[in-house]
Amino acid sequence: MIFNYPNPFNPSTEISYNLNHDSHINISIFDFIGRHIITLFNENQSVGTHIVKWDGRNNNGKQVSAGMYIYSLKSNSHVQSNKMILLR
Repeated sequence: MIFNYPNPFNPSTEISYNLNHDSHINISIFDFIGRHIITLFNENQSVGTHIVKWDGRNNNGKQVSAGMYIYSLKSNSHVQSNKMILLR
């Protein structure tokens, strides 16, 4: 299970997820039309609960505009995506 809190958020949100087995994890943010904004995490992780913070910035370090974004977690055997809203 993956979720973010708070949602809606300003200026940052935490994405929390639980792993039942060791896995390679990729967490990325996309805008509502599917353009890649930033990759927050792309490494191996062990079993347990993990938290990744997003501060509303893109890969270039610039603040993104207010709106709806999609965060996606991909592991060796699972993909899950959810919506979040950035308010300004």
